[in-house]
Amino acid sequence: MVFRVLDATAFYAGIPFVSNDSFMTTNTVYDEIQHIKRKQGALEMLQQTGRLQIRDPSKDSINVVRDAAERTGDSVTISEQDVSIIALALENKIGLITDDFAVTNVAKQLKIKTDSLMTQGINTVGKWISYCSICGKEFSKEKECPICGNKLNRKLIKKSI
Repeated sequence: MVFRVLDATAFYAGIPFVSNDSFMTTNTVYDEIQHIKRKQGALEMLQQTGRLQIRDPSKDSINVVRDAAERTGDSVTISEQDVSIIALALENKIGLITDDFAVTNVAKQLKIKTDSLMTQGINTVGKWISYCSICGKEFSKEKECPICGNKLNRKLIKKSI
């Protein structure tokens, strides 16, 4: 049985409910989407039939993903749920279904196959940098310029995939 990892967006789009494929997600994502189709018991039915498995990745896989997110500059925007699904896909060597740009950027850096839902996906990956439009300095984690107090802008230094 071939599985793919789903982010919350895939559940909101109805992917597991209209597909005969098998899927995985993490407890943090499952907690986020439990209200979906609760009255019909759809999520429970998917689990009972083995088409949806709820698993959590190891701490080692999570640390690999966090390191990759630091390298790409996505660590300031990526959530714990996002980290968990990327780590689950990495650990199980399976693809990931998401429309989230940061998730896709980090996943592709880790050589994880991604499929998009409602968008065309991304054609470039790269590293995000934060910069001050007033004084021109670049920063890695700050949200405001420590020199002049201006809100920092972000831009992607692109690399084709």
